[in-house]
Formats: sequence, C-alpha cells, structure tokens
Amino acid sequence: MQKLFLLMFSISIAHTCFAQSAKDSADIRAAALNYVEGWYEGNAERMARAVHPKLAKRIVDWNDDVTKNENVLSEMNGERLVENTKKAYGKSTPKERQIKNITILSINNNTASVKAEMSDWYDFMHIGRWNGEWKIINVLWEMKPQQ
Repeated sequence: MQKLFLLMFSISIAHTCFAQSAKDSADIRAAALNYVEGWYEGNAERMARAVHPKLAKRIVDWNDDVTKNENVLSEMNGERLVENTKKAYGKSTPKERQIKNITILSINNNTASVKAEMSDWYDFMHIGRWNGEWKIINVLWEMKPQQ
C-alpha cells in the first residue's frame, strides 16, 4: 500500500512539474500583460492577441435601480473588450498610476488561473491553451474600494 502511495505521489509530482514549465509560465504571463498593457495603451491588437474571441468578462454589480438592493451580473465578450480597448479608454489612466501586477495562482496542463491587479480593479482570469497559445477565456473582475 505504501509503495502504491509513493508511486502515485511521484507521478503526481512529475505531472505537476511538467505542467508548470518555465515556457508555460512566461507565455501565460505574456497573455496577461498583453491584456493589461494593451488596455492601458489602447492597443486593440495586443488585447485581441490576449483573449479568446468567446471571452466572458463579468462583474458582480449593483442594479441601477437604487430602490432595489440586489446584485446583477454585467458582462462583455472578447469582441466588445477589443472594441473598448480600441477606443483608448485605458489611456485615461496616467502612466504614474498604472499598476500591472500579475500573479499566476495555478497552472495545469492546459489551464491557468491568474490575478491581475490594475489601477482601479482586480481581474481574476482563467487562461487556457488554445491551439498551442495561451488565451484568456474568462475574467471575473471587481473594482477596488474607493479611497
């Protein structure tokens, strides 16, 4: 029984090491930076390179009707995000306020979880290996508290 456990543990460790190669980490970080820096630069090509066309970007928000105290789920797809990037909304953040902190939380064979801290919000990304490239598939984001 102990030998079986050690064998399974060794396979698990080997699998984890294979899944978390330095190239995968660099490519995942590059996808996240294309997203973050593409936004700040108003560079739609970088954003399009970062995201899957069927991206689902969502935020848990509040209903616009202030008489209702309820959440709503606001969302956009990859095409809309690329279009918003092209409109250069991100350029309104001065360079000295731009935050580009990328933290890889987990990497598996074909999936990764990443946290990106930007100037005014956090993005929690699911990144997948798509046709050999790492693409952002899902983003759940949240505004930072007002200070």
